[in-house]
Amino acid sequence: MSKKTTPKYSPEVRERAVRLVQEHRGEYPSLWATIESIAPKIGCSTPTLHEWVKKHEVDSGLRDGITSDERERLKALERENKELRRANEILKLASAFFAQAELDRRLKS
Repeated sequence: MSKKTTPKYSPEVRERAVRLVQEHRGEYPSLWATIESIAPKIGCSTPTLHEWVKKHEVDSGLRDGITSDERERLKALERENKELRRANEILKLASAFFAQAELDRRLKS
């Protein structure tokens, strides 16, 4: 079975596509109509371009949501939290192991 991959677009292409949507927004009855017109010209799907526009609006403060910077920071904090939990679990197990070893040593003497 072959896995279908989605094409990767450079940041420049994304920025240009979003800029085109913003520049031509007034020429169409809705944002979706604008996106439907521009997406084929860029070579991406309409939902993809719509996501890029929404992300740009959030990052610009035009729309509520978590900005890209906040999302990256949140991911980094979640990774750090996961690693700290893992380290804490290892330390708990090591502590229990050495406590048991100390008890065994005391009983033998």
